Amino acid sequence: MSRLVKWFAELGRTDVGLVGGKNAGLGELTRNLARAGVRVPEGFALTAEAYRQFIQVNGLNEVIAEHIGRLHGGTDLPEVGHAIRDAILAAELPAAVTAAVEQAYGELADRLGTIDPDVAVRSSATAEDLPEASFAGQLESFLNVSGVAALLGACLRCYASLFTDRAISYREDSGFGHLDVALSVGVQRMVRSDLGAAGVMFSIDTETGFPRSVLIDASWGLGETVVGGRVDPDEYVVFKPLLGDPGLFPIVSKTRGRKERKVVYDSAGGTRQLDTTEDEAVRYALDEEEILLLARWATTVEGHYGTPMDMEWAKDGRTGEIFLVQARPETVQRRREASLLRTYRIRDAGEPMVEPLVKGLAIGDAIAAGPVCNLTSAAEIDRFVDGSVLVTKITDPDWEPIMKRAAAIVTDHGGRTSHAAIVSRELGVPAIIGTGDATALLGDGMTVTVSCAEGDEGFVYEGLRDYEDEEISLEDIPATRTRVMLNLANPAAAFRWWRLPADGVGLARMEFIVNNHVKIHPMALVHPGRVDEDARRRITELTRGYDDLTEYFVERLAHGIARIAASRWPDPVIVRMSDFKTNEYARLVGGRRFEPHEENPMLGWRGASRYYTEGYREGFALECRAIRRVRERIGLTNVIVMIPFCRTVEEADRVLRVMAEENLGRGRDGLEVYAMAEIPANIILAEEFADRFDGFSIGSNDLTQLTLGVDRDSAELAHLFDERNPALTRSIEHLISAAHAKRRKVGLCGQRPSDDPDFARFLVEAGIDSISVAPDSFFSVKENVAAAERGQERREPAPAVRGAQSWPPA
Repeated sequence: MSRLVKWFAELGRTDVGLVGGKNAGLGELTRNLARAGVRVPEGFALTAEAYRQFIQVNGLNEVIAEHIGRLHGGTDLPEVGHAIRDAILAAELPAAVTAAVEQAYGELADRLGTIDPDVAVRSSATAEDLPEASFAGQLESFLNVSGVAALLGACLRCYASLFTDRAISYREDSGFGHLDVALSVGVQRMVRSDLGAAGVMFSIDTETGFPRSVLIDASWGLGETVVGGRVDPDEYVVFKPLLGDPGLFPIVSKTRGRKERKVVYDSAGGTRQLDTTEDEAVRYALDEEEILLLARWATTVEGHYGTPMDMEWAKDGRTGEIFLVQARPETVQRRREASLLRTYRIRDAGEPMVEPLVKGLAIGDAIAAGPVCNLTSAAEIDRFVDGSVLVTKITDPDWEPIMKRAAAIVTDHGGRTSHAAIVSRELGVPAIIGTGDATALLGDGMTVTVSCAEGDEGFVYEGLRDYEDEEISLEDIPATRTRVMLNLANPAAAFRWWRLPADGVGLARMEFIVNNHVKIHPMALVHPGRVDEDARRRITELTRGYDDLTEYFVERLAHGIARIAASRWPDPVIVRMSDFKTNEYARLVGGRRFEPHEENPMLGWRGASRYYTEGYREGFALECRAIRRVRERIGLTNVIVMIPFCRTVEEADRVLRVMAEENLGRGRDGLEVYAMAEIPANIILAEEFADRFDGFSIGSNDLTQLTLGVDRDSAELAHLFDERNPALTRSIEHLISAAHAKRRKVGLCGQRPSDDPDFARFLVEAGIDSISVAPDSFFSVKENVAAAERGQERREPAPAVRGAQSWPPA
């Protein structure tokens, strides 16, 4: 029997030729990682030798060869595939194979202490998971199989699935011989995830290749809804470097999916699909302890294999136990050239904001455009025009011949680990998954632009948008003494830039996270009874699943900050506390009730002045709670807090006292607090502000506006708005000199150093500690700074900083 059946505990990763990639992986986990706490359901594999005996005894080699010859002679693929499958299903398993399966199934029943245990029966091809082969999703699995007769029938159907139309097509395209690939069948105890939850996880970020995260998708019921893209699952992101500390919860992102349906056991055998309850739809499928357990397993498995991994998991609803049910090497990101960064950017600068037609999860980071081809099934392949944007509800392996020919793919349903996401990633085709309504809104023939270059969220725009792409060699980026950092606002895009050799984040704008990820005015969450009926209705929709409305604000803001901080760990990430103007705050849900009307919001109730006053003090407390959660609970202590628009030293003292009252005092657990230097008072009183803050970041736009008295948005005054004006350059020089005298750092956030090499040279010569720029300007700023530093080295030592001894200037 040993040649025909192998228990998982007898197998390892080198046994792909014996039992296929899937079963070899299960054996590797069972044999080597059980001691590390990784649980794998018991089971056995019917070997490739059993398949070969079946083919030989029934004379199927000749039958298969004959029908493949017909395919090469012009017969339609569906006719050929149907004929081969019928021949396999009409054949009988050899007596020795039947006996081996019966004996192993009986032993599994004894081990589990039950009669006719429920099992999952999965196909595992012997060429599977080789670098040049990817059979993912092409072969069949059968769940909730009970009894010997049903098991033997499922084994036969697995054999037949080696000749589905899509599998034949794949081998034809890849050059694999149809008789060279054998099939093993895995028989594994069913985990009752129909009563619990299941999903997929990767030990790497699937879109950006960020290697220090674990991505987990989860939904209720059996995992085939997640893999098949039939459901929009929960998505969790965990930061691996902090998993070793048992006191931390390094979950940097939690997104609740719609989880509209689930697959459960059918009383007659097999499975059936149900709609989820409203309670299930709004609850996360995993709690934080379970998320962290899976993430630790992912790290363990990756460490054992020495490569990023793609895994499936299941949670038993009766026992609460979680199991890994599959693990294989990740096949996309590990093939990417690590030294090259290809960037895409919508180039409609200066044009009015264009609202997308639909949006969903972005797969890949590219942009594509073309006419829409809206299809309801893969049977409409003849209607598809090469280079079109494929729009459909979901995809499965039958769609792959169409997907290869698409410029982009847009689906109504699915998550990052669904079939559509996996295949589009492997094909290098940009895709937007889980839009909800693309098939209803995108009609045949419409010309659209599909953008996956704006972070985790993808957008479909009407018409042809102007865009560009650029390939950057990271090896060509020069090293500099002056720190060059990034300006980041969108947490969804943070991982995209992890390969850039930046020195941290010089400006993370909290208000972007509040506006895009929270959407509700914090005071409306503290006092929901004060808002109007429409706002209350919207708040109820957004906060579904949260008993404490303020927790909604804190959790979402904390996760947004944490994702940015994780992308640059352990380098510093400077998070500016909220700096909305009153008119901007009023646009948040429920905001109008809490914001006064101001004629000039730019110079009104903004920044530091809000944090200690009654009208916003409770909202600022929520901001402080979010920062504390990032630093203390998640563990990202590289976060530095920055206070914007602090007009007086007395105001600085009041803000710092409020922060201390919220257990976020300067110096607590190493917390540094910076100030934005954007008001002339910050420059004139630089020494006094330096006594209160650990550093400064020059906001060049506001400082120019307030120093020169020029509205930065005025077209008539644009010729006067110039950061190189002596009033500005002397202000910058004085601040740097005064701050350095107090051992405080000074940075500048702005676009000018990338556009103007002379301004970059001025900053270097003035002794600036850091320059922070948008990611797409990073390369040019590094070059400008490096050139300035080389020029500085060639010259004599610089004279004393201009203006430092004569402030204010005469």
